[in-house]
Amino acid sequence: MQYPATHLVVMGVAGSGKSTIAAALSKQLGWASAEADEFHPQSNIEKMSQGIPLQDEDRWPWLQQIQKWMTEQARAGHCTVLTCSALKRSYRQLLSEAEGRVLFIHLHGEADLISERMQGREGHFMPPMLLPSQLATLEPLSPEELAAGSLRLDISKSPEQLIEAILAALKLPSDRANCAH
Repeated sequence: MQYPATHLVVMGVAGSGKSTIAAALSKQLGWASAEADEFHPQSNIEKMSQGIPLQDEDRWPWLQQIQKWMTEQARAGHCTVLTCSALKRSYRQLLSEAEGRVLFIHLHGEADLISERMQGREGHFMPPMLLPSQLATLEPLSPEELAAGSLRLDISKSPEQLIEAILAALKLPSDRANCAH
């Protein structure tokens, strides 16, 4: 049976572990991957580096570029794993308009744990001081999004436990597979 291209969007606030989980999923599944940060224009990176929270007008062009990449991958017959904060339902709605099936994996946890993780990482342009604005902006997955197959996972679990839970819940193969699973 042939399924449409599937896009797994690993979402959550900065420091929630999106990159770690997305990289592990991409490797395990053999799917194309991308970091949403790669799609930010330099102006957004400069704002965040200075501790200035992004506004919706900063985010829309960025989200449109991500959605375009997802559609291009689907047209090429590739499933994807993507990191993206996707903090608001309206942002997720835009990403959901990409060709293929779009599922969100929301990594959530206590603010103290996330802050601790952010302070321990190096070389990232998102300073820990922006965490409160991200938490204030975050709109958790709606009951409709969860009913459509998206997931909400607690980051206090190990990355291995999270990957196992994702693969089991989404009924994805736990070995390398092409998009037509």
